[in-house]
Amino acid sequence: MNKQLIMTLRKFIFSFLFIITTFLISCNSDDSWSDNNIAPQPGAKKGLYILNEGSFQQNNSSLSYLNYDTGEFFNKYFEKINPNQGGLGDTGNDLKIYKDKLYAVINMSNYVEIMDSKTAKHLGKIAIPNCRYIAFSGDYAYVTSYASNTPNGKGYVAKIDINSQKIVNEITVGFNPEEMTIVNNKLYVANSGGYHAPEYDNTVTVIDLDSFIKIHEIEVGKNLHRIRTDKNNHIWVTSRGDYKNLKPFIAVIDPSTDEIINKLDINISDLTFYKEKLYFYGTEYTSGATVNTYGIIDIDTQKIISSDLINSINNSEIMSPYGILADPSDGSFYITDALDYTSNGKLYYFSKDGNLQWCKLTGLIPGHLALINK
Repeated sequence: MNKQLIMTLRKFIFSFLFIITTFLISCNSDDSWSDNNIAPQPGAKKGLYILNEGSFQQNNSSLSYLNYDTGEFFNKYFEKINPNQGGLGDTGNDLKIYKDKLYAVINMSNYVEIMDSKTAKHLGKIAIPNCRYIAFSGDYAYVTSYASNTPNGKGYVAKIDINSQKIVNEITVGFNPEEMTIVNNKLYVANSGGYHAPEYDNTVTVIDLDSFIKIHEIEVGKNLHRIRTDKNNHIWVTSRGDYKNLKPFIAVIDPSTDEIINKLDINISDLTFYKEKLYFYGTEYTSGATVNTYGIIDIDTQKIISSDLINSINNSEIMSPYGILADPSDGSFYITDALDYTSNGKLYYFSKDGNLQWCKLTGLIPGHLALINK
């Protein structure tokens, strides 16, 4: 057999294997009640909820659910469990599980939807105008709101008694507050000032939880968004810059002093922790094109240790990464893809080493993930 023929056969075999592999891991489009193409995980007793934001002012937020015990994947799960609730609402913005309840922050519907975390059955609603994100401590939930409760136009945080489902207090923070994190009995609020561009806010508001009084503000950088706490009790907060001259970065705050101890010039759109690692992706729009980057940061050294969170072939497959979550049990992780923001999105599941295991079609603009251990 001559060399040319061997090379031709090799190319054919490679192309065939690539097509077969792609078929095996391609997204399933079945939107039926039961979809059994994901292998059950014996003894798993856990599940994954995905909050799909939906289109702005179209009242089409939705919930997807993966049952690890059966391998079933469901779309439009909230509607199927709660047929008399009229849907989940308009523009889902955050999703958290706390004390056996599932909380979905529905921004344009101006409420927090409360469900049973094991069944997604509707339990109640709490009205909060222009609500954004939610955090928890003890018997209280804290929700950021863009709506101003003062003449200066600043946003606020609502304090909610989770047992009575009533708002018991409110406190003014910065302009357009986003995510929160809680460390050392202090609530840290990332203020964006997104409605005030180009005069973005640049502060993290620090609140004492016992007195619910503002302690001070930490100047970090313009247009803050994500704020998370790692296993070392260090706080990571992202700045999105001004989309022109000021580039995005991520800062690290020591909550024992409330001082910035490090800044990394990295564009991070979302992040998740697994042990001593921080997984992240960043989306940047340059020269009319979208560039997606992925990586891993060692939280002990606070340095990038890899720019290959996922396999390079899978990297190019994801169009618009929109959410990320690591499974704390084994370091595997999920990434959602909003695609073109008008079509149903995708959920990708990767092994710890970044190899794609499977992919599923979700609802419109999947962006928020919550794991439940039953």
